[in-house]
Amino acid sequence: MHQFLRYLIAQAYNNAWANHRLLRACAALSQDEFELATRTSFFPSIKMTLNHNLTVDWFYIDAMQRAARGDEPHPDYCAAFFEPEEPFATCAALWAAQKACDQRLIAYCRQLDEATLARDVGILRDDGLKLDTPARLLAHLSQHQIHHRGQVHAMLSGTGIEPPQLDEFYSRGESGERAPDFAELGFTEADVWGA
Repeated sequence: MHQFLRYLIAQAYNNAWANHRLLRACAALSQDEFELATRTSFFPSIKMTLNHNLTVDWFYIDAMQRAARGDEPHPDYCAAFFEPEEPFATCAALWAAQKACDQRLIAYCRQLDEATLARDVGILRDDGLKLDTPARLLAHLSQHQIHHRGQVHAMLSGTGIEPPQLDEFYSRGESGERAPDFAELGFTEADVWGA
């Protein structure tokens, strides 16, 4: 398999692993700490930040899956993905939805080939149709997730819950650090890195 395709698959697995670790920590918060406590960040709560990450995931993954199938862009993306702005009130419900979304991203990346990577992805915006490549959209999605996970990580520092380590994914020597999480997620090192 082409190294770049393998890298995209690894990024999708990393995304799922980091979300799992972060949401497990957030699940230990009380509902008030998760939802109502004002935090210093782009969004003023952990709940709002995590909901935003998920709805943006839905939006871009849908667009890429549509393009891979040869379908038109979603005709009403606002209603489909961003109304309501915060679809999940509890961490448990959000965690389950994020996990399902992360599985969709992994499946999408695992089916990528050179032809799919060369096919433009169309996204309807308020100012018209925008075209981009899957590689650029995947890079954007990864950066978006990292950006907002970092904000939640910092917000957790203001609670009694210790923020989880999120940088033990790529090094071969740290496989033992991620093994318990991989067992919970049903991942193997071979799934991520290939045989």
